[in-house]
Amino acid sequence: MVNNIRKNIKRSNVLQLILGMAIIILVNIIASFLFTRIDLTSEKRYSISPATKKVLKKLDDVVFFKVFLFGDLPPGFQRLSNETKEMLDEFRAYSDNIQYEFVNPSENPNAKDRNDAYRLLVERGLQPTDLRITKKGESSQMIIFPGAIVSYKGRELPVQLLMAQLQEDPNRVLNTSIQALEYNLASAIKTLTTDIKPRVAIVEGHGELDQLHTIDLQNALSAFYSVDRITINHKINSLAIRIKSDSTHEVLLNKYRAIIIAKPVKPFDEKDKFLIDQFIMRGGKALWLIDPVFASMDSLQKYNTTIGIPNDINLEDMLFNYGVRLNLNLIQDMNALQIPVKTGQIGNQPQFDFFKWYFFPILVPTLNHPIVNGLNAVKAEFISSLDTVAAPGIRKTFLLTTSPYSRTVNAPALIDLEILKEQPDERRFNQGPQTVAVLLEGVFTSAFLYRIPPELSYNPVLDFRAKSKKTKMIVIADGDIAKNDFSQKEGYPLPLGFDQYSRQTFGNRDLVLNAINFLCDDSGLISVRSRELKLRMLDGNIVMQQRLFWQLLNVVFPVLLILGFGIARYRIRKARFTHPLPHKYHEKE
Repeated sequence: MVNNIRKNIKRSNVLQLILGMAIIILVNIIASFLFTRIDLTSEKRYSISPATKKVLKKLDDVVFFKVFLFGDLPPGFQRLSNETKEMLDEFRAYSDNIQYEFVNPSENPNAKDRNDAYRLLVERGLQPTDLRITKKGESSQMIIFPGAIVSYKGRELPVQLLMAQLQEDPNRVLNTSIQALEYNLASAIKTLTTDIKPRVAIVEGHGELDQLHTIDLQNALSAFYSVDRITINHKINSLAIRIKSDSTHEVLLNKYRAIIIAKPVKPFDEKDKFLIDQFIMRGGKALWLIDPVFASMDSLQKYNTTIGIPNDINLEDMLFNYGVRLNLNLIQDMNALQIPVKTGQIGNQPQFDFFKWYFFPILVPTLNHPIVNGLNAVKAEFISSLDTVAAPGIRKTFLLTTSPYSRTVNAPALIDLEILKEQPDERRFNQGPQTVAVLLEGVFTSAFLYRIPPELSYNPVLDFRAKSKKTKMIVIADGDIAKNDFSQKEGYPLPLGFDQYSRQTFGNRDLVLNAINFLCDDSGLISVRSRELKLRMLDGNIVMQQRLFWQLLNVVFPVLLILGFGIARYRIRKARFTHPLPHKYHEKE
């Protein structure tokens, strides 16, 4: 009888094993036809957006990522490297055409070959990061390249994985960089796989920034867009192309996805304004970088004084109609850039000291919006404030503001370097944050709705539009944000946003790039930039106070848990198999 019971138990276990294996095989067969992934994290940190999935599923050839963040890295950069690998693995789950390799550019022991490799990476567009590492009381320098080169069908694009942020906690910088991984990697794929680049125009003819002062911006834009410099000059074909329609007349369509108007100093005539207005009415996007007040740093450095005067470029009525008023003032901000000022002379050598120049505010983005989320601080020069006005159907988003310690000076304004010799009175900087950049979205009304004769407004050849398609524009009250400087010694153009005095690079280039990407993006990919991953930091004081307790808990508790489980299992088995059989199973004598 005992043998029969044991055989039944054995047979039942075998059947359960076979049934379990059959279920597993069946689930795998079903899973091969039905693809799904479940993310149980609160902020969905391991889920990619529908826009990214759409980009990945369209791939028809291999996209290869060569990541140079590898090797014996500090913990923070090791985390960024691991997160990059996990993101690429996530991409591979949706496309077999994603391949990657992690490389350590510093592994070559030969110093010359290593430096040549560094130089080649810089020429290909990657920026190095110089770290000072301390181990066992010894300090050493390490050069790392937190970036990747993305290749597709013979084309390649550099991707910077580390997003620089001035005066920000390193942990937050790394967290921001991890947040931006999906967008940066997916954007590179979208750019490389787009055969025909969207066209963007930089408008000229009204004293705007010339090609030399926008050369870095043009180079940055050219990776994503086909960039032209155009002079409107009353020519309707400068912003539009004619195509044959089914009717007797031709239809005007926008040639460009967006236009950039950067620091004009000459008035726009009504014909050019009309063409820009109709470009917007047909769904065109615009980035306005306007100086409401003109002030020259060159004359200030030469004469130690200058005057900020209103910059009459005849755009006020047009922008007011769209929902923005540019104020005729200059902002002073205690959070400002430092400039060198001559304070004396020793022999033939002038002596310079650095002072905060309150007319050059440093704008620190705080909004969780795709254009400015995670953006480095932006430097501005003689910037003004702006206000929004009533415009039905237009949604307004303030993108950038000054610090709470700001004030405005109405134009005409005397600007004198002598103010640097005075100790600033914080009580005078009491007007709070001043808005300097705004995004407008919606259906705009033409600025010429009631200004052209009826015979023109109803002329089918002109095809006047009184209302726009749903479109967007961005207005920034400073043209210098898009201007690159020149090296004072060699005279070559500097990167946009680079300050040659402090040797810091601000976020001006990324701001303009993000703005154009947001205006031109039809896929929704740019929205990924507003994704937020919570940084759950440990309390450093509590960690130090309870360090020994948690170390013992992590080392001893798992061992005790396993021992307790083993002892309990032993006792259960012993009680189960040594218990006497019930009376009914005893053999009768």
